[in-house]
Amino acid sequence: MGMNAVYSGPDDCPAVIPLFPLAGALLLPRGQMPLNIFEPRYLSMIDDALRTHRVIGMIQPEPENGRQPQVPGLLQVGCVGRITQFAETGDDRYIITLTGVSRFRLEEELSVTTPYRQGRVSYGDFVVDFEARAGEDEVDRAGLLKALRSFAKANELKIDWKGVNEAPNEALVNALSMMCPFGPREKQALLEAPSLKSRAEVLVAITEIELARGGSDPDTTLQ
Repeated sequence: MGMNAVYSGPDDCPAVIPLFPLAGALLLPRGQMPLNIFEPRYLSMIDDALRTHRVIGMIQPEPENGRQPQVPGLLQVGCVGRITQFAETGDDRYIITLTGVSRFRLEEELSVTTPYRQGRVSYGDFVVDFEARAGEDEVDRAGLLKALRSFAKANELKIDWKGVNEAPNEALVNALSMMCPFGPREKQALLEAPSLKSRAEVLVAITEIELARGGSDPDTTLQ
């Protein structure tokens, strides 16, 4: 599929995808993630993706718990994104934008000769991701905005309130989930929330925990 291909359902998405493990990174359907690629193995990954299906699977490594294995394990749920912008710099870097398509479940990591990791994945648990703005009406927008205002004030975050007020619920919930400075466990909880309503509820809950804690050490709030 080309640059403008639309993945409209689970059957359109490739079953084997390159995996980009990145702690604390959160990509959600229709969200946009800018990436600065400089490691040779990931430059190779982007080259191969551009020649084929143009998708990358963003996934978090398992928490290290004090040890740093050479090849960290991977969590079971990630999000596949399509390369929608690509630029090459003069110092051998790629600047890309991934646009989220759907979450996936990692069925197995494959034994590969590529310098980057690859996995066989399934999308069947996340059919809702292919329907734009699904469940928007169930989101408690007022509760979400109230929590965001308190969090932004406490953490001195600069928020484009005009943009926030104009954004539809899906864009609002997913953009806030992606941009808020939470730890890897919180990001994974937001990723795995089954619906937009539940993601908004998780977002409010994490925000309230952070406010109660004074915003310290976000990585330990969800056990």
